[in-house]
Amino acid sequence: MAGLAGRRRPPRRSFGPGMTTTAPVPLMAPPADSIEHRLALRDGPPVLALGAWFKNTVCAAQGKIAAVSRTVGDLDGVDACLAHERAARALLAWLAEAGARPAAIAHDLHPDFHSTRFAAELAAELGVPLQPVQHHHAHIAAVCAEHGHDGAALGLALDGVGLGGDGSAWGGELLQVDGARCQRIGHLRPLALPGGDRAAREPWRMAASALHALGRGGEIAARFAALPAAAGLARLLDAGLRCPPTTSMGRVFDAAAGLLGLGTVMRIEAEAAIALEQAATRHGPVEPLAGGWRIDEDAHSGALRLDLLLLLAALADPASGAEPGRGAALFHATLGAALADWLRQAARRHGLGTVAAAGGCLFNRLLAGSLRRDCTQAGLRLLEPRALPPGDTAIAFGQAAVARLSLADG
Repeated sequence: MAGLAGRRRPPRRSFGPGMTTTAPVPLMAPPADSIEHRLALRDGPPVLALGAWFKNTVCAAQGKIAAVSRTVGDLDGVDACLAHERAARALLAWLAEAGARPAAIAHDLHPDFHSTRFAAELAAELGVPLQPVQHHHAHIAAVCAEHGHDGAALGLALDGVGLGGDGSAWGGELLQVDGARCQRIGHLRPLALPGGDRAAREPWRMAASALHALGRGGEIAARFAALPAAAGLARLLDAGLRCPPTTSMGRVFDAAAGLLGLGTVMRIEAEAAIALEQAATRHGPVEPLAGGWRIDEDAHSGALRLDLLLLLAALADPASGAEPGRGAALFHATLGAALADWLRQAARRHGLGTVAAAGGCLFNRLLAGSLRRDCTQAGLRLLEPRALPPGDTAIAFGQAAVARLSLADG
């Protein structure tokens, strides 16, 4: 995710400091197929938003319309980055056709994303300010904007990763969102990411992280004996080396899949989580695990912290009879109940009646279905993604919505 290190880079400033620059590409009429979605948005100043890293899109807002580009994809190579730049300039041309230019350019907090660097380049070129937007705030803002909801909302963001305001990897968050303002009021108990980004591709590493957090690190080498790195990983966890913390819900899915033997190394994105959902669907519903979660207050921030280690402990224990299908069903049932409890407590504490939910984990139909049922039972109004998917494709739209609200606030 850090950038394009080790790859040939074209001579453009946005690919990194110290590079030779070329003249800006002139604005041209946007191709007819450059815009995938035209969404209604509250009127406001024109803005351009450049999205994040994964499943990148670009969004421009003018008047009461937001135009979202076709999906560029992950910005992990020169071709993708150049396609991203073309999409941004096509939407600048769309604004220019209406006689407009952006009053601000929005981007993700991550400084190493190509979208962030290109935002800085365009802002300097056009002489307009930058508007950084935290990743999960953008997720929630996209849903609120789709529904025309301008008031306060309790945001539930469940995804793989996004840089948090504290510089750590977020992904299981409760946010209080009101206009352009966003406050983190809850998060998952952090787990270590042994090996950093590699843990997002190898679910057994997250399973090992869960075992270590449970005080069962001594089981790692034997449990994953077929993997040569297992013994060394246990030592890394003991020493806390190359094990940054994350509150990612996606990594909790990976840990569960790894503990149940449903995946050790992924060949495609979210493969372990998909296997977990499929196994649970085949098995059928079960009752949640009694006492399978804990909610407490973070000693440092006061945020409500959802701890799922007790659930992961049950999946890790062969004596519990959690064969893969039943274990996957138990995971989904207990996770749904835990999230419902977490939302009820947060809504009561902060006086909120509307929940906006987003993030790639909501592609999981079992999770999304339980969230709908539980919000209805709790008397909470649930806002869900409609025109745009719940994942990072919607980030640029959310960034544009936040940028407009920020400009309105002055």
